Amino acid sequence: MRTDLLGLTTDSLAALTNRGLVKRAGKEAAPELRTDPDGTVHGSFSDGPATTLPPGGLDAARCTCGAAGVCRHVIGVILAYQRLSAEAPPAPLPWSPGQVTDDELTDKIGARLMAAARRTERAGFTARVRRATSADPVPQVELATATVRFLVPGDLGFVHTDAVAGSRDDVIALAVWAFRVADALFPGVPEVRVDVGGRAESGAGSGLERALGLAGTVLREGAAHLGEGLDATIADVRRHLDAAGLRWPLLAVGDLAEQLTSYRDRGAHYRPELLASHIAELHARHRTVTRPDATPRGSVLGTAEAAETPLRRARLESLGCRVRGVGGRRIAEVYLVHGDSAMVLVLRRQWDGDDDGAALALRRIGTSTLAALATGTLVTESAVRSASRTVRLAGGRISKTTISPSRGAWGELPPSLVVTDFAALGRELDALPLRHVRPRVEAELVRVVAVAGVEAVTYAPGDQRLDAVIVDRAGNTATVRATHTGAAPGRLDSLAAVLAGEEGEPRHLSGVVGRTAGGLVVEPLGLAAGGRVIAPDLQPAGESSRLVVAEDDRHEPLTAALIDTRDLLAEVAHHGLSHLPPSYDDRLAAAAERLTMLGLHRMAQAVTAFAARRTHDSEEAAEQAWIDAYLRLDVALDLS
Repeated sequence: MRTDLLGLTTDSLAALTNRGLVKRAGKEAAPELRTDPDGTVHGSFSDGPATTLPPGGLDAARCTCGAAGVCRHVIGVILAYQRLSAEAPPAPLPWSPGQVTDDELTDKIGARLMAAARRTERAGFTARVRRATSADPVPQVELATATVRFLVPGDLGFVHTDAVAGSRDDVIALAVWAFRVADALFPGVPEVRVDVGGRAESGAGSGLERALGLAGTVLREGAAHLGEGLDATIADVRRHLDAAGLRWPLLAVGDLAEQLTSYRDRGAHYRPELLASHIAELHARHRTVTRPDATPRGSVLGTAEAAETPLRRARLESLGCRVRGVGGRRIAEVYLVHGDSAMVLVLRRQWDGDDDGAALALRRIGTSTLAALATGTLVTESAVRSASRTVRLAGGRISKTTISPSRGAWGELPPSLVVTDFAALGRELDALPLRHVRPRVEAELVRVVAVAGVEAVTYAPGDQRLDAVIVDRAGNTATVRATHTGAAPGRLDSLAAVLAGEEGEPRHLSGVVGRTAGGLVVEPLGLAAGGRVIAPDLQPAGESSRLVVAEDDRHEPLTAALIDTRDLLAEVAHHGLSHLPPSYDDRLAAAAERLTMLGLHRMAQAVTAFAARRTHDSEEAAEQAWIDAYLRLDVALDLS
């Protein structure tokens, strides 16, 4: 009996081929079947084709119909075998992909790819392991470069990855090794993030020395005193990080450079606390891999991540769009769910000029428009994803991409992306590694949030910010928060209209989830209402009469103290250590006293230590003291 064929569900077959092919096969007349002693299944169809399925997976199947790859006849033989089998498939035994041996892996992917996988393991990598459950009986591993699914227990012939066949088969070995670590350290946990391999290189340097030098220059001089003369240094640092494969620090330096450019061009995107956070992040990553109990480099520096991986034929569901202005450019980011891997990818486009979101909505992307892409369903064979989960459409194959309007049926997306319980989301956020050292993955915290009700929608004029309180079915609340920008002048009015039910009952909302001031916050990207998807950033500016002004926007005392002190420290990145005003020391002392009164003694001590180092010690000592204090404040606000 071929238990591998009996264990394949229609979803598994669709993952290995495509759903349309499975449907067509189901409508075909059943073939005549016979089985050889070695388990090979033969099928003869009345219209002529003959199909052979030896053990070892669909790639080993052969058919005389002449179709390239797996055809509908192969699927038809599997379906017929399942229908005619006299015995029901045995109940699946508890099984983990970690039980696969290295010899079996070598037989599957070959010695060359096993050697490539070993190199990745030596560098270290991070993976998210999801064990089989009653809701999803397929165990899977989410890697930065691909998602690997084990469709049939114990049979590597039926492993599915979302990478193009043959391009990254080494990920199968990485996924097996990730399961081994999870089985050893976290037995029985349904979903867990693990660090695999890697060597702690205490005292050996991080490779970030040039990036830290750049960060030191910015901290000493400040954005307000840096001109274009630093551009060559930034370019050199980025080339060095790219050549060394340090993906996450490379992205941090890119964001740091963007903040400096935004300030120089008087862009609204510039924020001193963001610039300061990027500086602190580089130091945090350096410290994490060089301390005595160092964390494996791969998970902190991204050394094991391939720059790009081509995807198989993919169906991507849009969750909306974000538009922002940086200098004289407009950047649009479309968020796309890859259902097979339960992952959100970001497609980014930029244009010169000052067009707003409504005008950009009409811009062409391939054979369609930004608006159609941001509110539709995309089926493509030309998608290429990066380590940070951006995605691009390969130019030479753009004709193999089709886009259709989305119904906004986001409740059907993979459960790991759909939030129905705000309390459970809070626990998920609490379990994440610290933001400053975890993998820099685009859209990592993008989720679809089910909206059971809208309690209030208010507007804070000073911050030009809309806050909407939404509730889940259990009555837990979260805040939907959006800020006005000239690049998307219709954002707030469109969001308010949808939440008020003017576009139909809002069922789901997509956005970046996080914590602020002790509560859950969602920065919205799109909404599903009235059987369609709405992208607020692409809507024209409207009337603001529906926005109700908030009565009181003050934080509670502890959070307010943390924010004020963090912002005070961020002024260093803006003005520079060498250019701080005479009153700055007094303000530091007052901030430390305020923290002490609230019982935040360690944070107060860190602020006081920075003040002392700035007055009495070298600039380098002052920089390190600033890093200590800023990281404490930034982490505290993330966890508050």
